[in-house]
Amino acid sequence: MKSTTRGTLAAVLTCVAAAATGAATASPAAAVPIPVPLEGAETALGMELPRLAAEVPTPKPGVPDGPRYVEGRFLPERVLPQVPVRGGLPGADLRAPVPRALGDDFDHLGVSAPASDLRTLAPGLDVDAPLTAPNGENFGMPETKLPQVGVLAPALQTVPGANLVMGPGL
Repeated sequence: MKSTTRGTLAAVLTCVAAAATGAATASPAAAVPIPVPLEGAETALGMELPRLAAEVPTPKPGVPDGPRYVEGRFLPERVLPQVPVRGGLPGADLRAPVPRALGDDFDHLGVSAPASDLRTLAPGLDVDAPLTAPNGENFGMPETKLPQVGVLAPALQTVPGANLVMGPGL
């Protein structure tokens, strides 16, 4: 093999390893950037148009916390467990010309809202039957009681953020 071929192969393998490492260590709010191309319209219209880019997160379901058996109950706790889902809120980046709205030094406006982590728990259900566990003093027969039903509330946790800037030629 020539030295240039070996060098090219080494560079390609290094890039693939770096990409694989980056994908493996990506945060839950890893978002796919989606640019909106407006350069052709700028050229056709002969004016500066806003620049817009979006980030779309990829949600990842987690492992639910399974039912737990509790002494004294006929059915286990959390019959329908809560399912955790990790992902992110979508992000956006907008840069727009504002022709001298606040003077000569402020001719561009920029809004940046990066994708942020989002953790959720789906609602769950906790049910107990109208019978108790078998009772040894009653010849092994269960006794009756009032049925119990509980809804496990969903949870949502995130910290969104945004930046607003104005200045010359952002």
